[in-house]
Amino acid sequence: MAALPTAAPPAAPRRRGRRTRLTPERIAFFAVCLGLPLLIYIVFVVSPFLQAFYYSLTDWRGLSAETHVVGLDNYIQIFEDPHYRKALLHNLVLMIVLPTITIALAFALAILVTVGGDSRGEIRGIRGASIYRVISFFPYAIPAVVVGILFAFIYSPNGGLLNGLLGLVGLDRGIGWLGDPRFALAAIVAAVVWSLVGFYMVLFVAAIKAVPAEIVEAARLDGCGRLRLAAQVILPMVRENVSTAVVYMGIMALDMFVYVSVMTPLGGTGQSTEVVSRYLYETAFSRSEFGLASAMGVVLALVTMLMAVIVLFATRSKDDA
Repeated sequence: MAALPTAAPPAAPRRRGRRTRLTPERIAFFAVCLGLPLLIYIVFVVSPFLQAFYYSLTDWRGLSAETHVVGLDNYIQIFEDPHYRKALLHNLVLMIVLPTITIALAFALAILVTVGGDSRGEIRGIRGASIYRVISFFPYAIPAVVVGILFAFIYSPNGGLLNGLLGLVGLDRGIGWLGDPRFALAAIVAAVVWSLVGFYMVLFVAAIKAVPAEIVEAARLDGCGRLRLAAQVILPMVRENVSTAVVYMGIMALDMFVYVSVMTPLGGTGQSTEVVSRYLYETAFSRSEFGLASAMGVVLALVTMLMAVIVLFATRSKDDA
């Protein structure tokens, strides 16, 4: 006689998630790995910004501990100052021009050395692409001060390289590039682009190399030309790298202290190359108006953060939204 099947034992009730016990080891881990970095960030980033904001509301001269709160008078004064408004305008123009030229040129060069070679056979860059990648990175390794001095000699109206080359082709060879308000700011932009374009080209080359080869090959089989391949296939896939580069270049454009101070120490003829950072330095350390300079710094910091937020939100894809 067959044995009757036995009933399965009742399933054990599910245990609810247990609450993690705070052991001394866990507390030490959180304190070292989370608490210590947070403390360093507060002390060296948040605290100086809050101090700068406080000093921007005072008439502190930088030489004594005595301060008097003046409220928003410093902010009103800087926006009534035509010198400051002109410097801020230059920074805003540079914030648009510098990233546009540098990123566009760097991306075009990155396309050339990765997928810009022969359209037949294996996908590769132009001949000698590895050499171009190495050479293009050299200017970035040169300190900004040296770049400024180098281009100051290149732009010199007396024996400068640029005027010498113009003389060879029969053009005017007596132009004072950094002294002429028409050309001074553009001359500094050219120096900055020369210095940084190689770095961003290498950054984009690494991003393009990470794009799956099957996607690029499929686009080529569909008859996609080089321009469409770069703009409609590769660019959307390296969007995050481009947005990061734009933010860094925007921050660079809102600074520009080193290049302007070296190439045009007093902000150029008629403040043609004046930027906020150089004017801030002069206000603080030449005129001892540290409260006013702090207000300039706070405004510049807010513009920088606003620029970064706009760029990051503008470059988000639909999937990230």
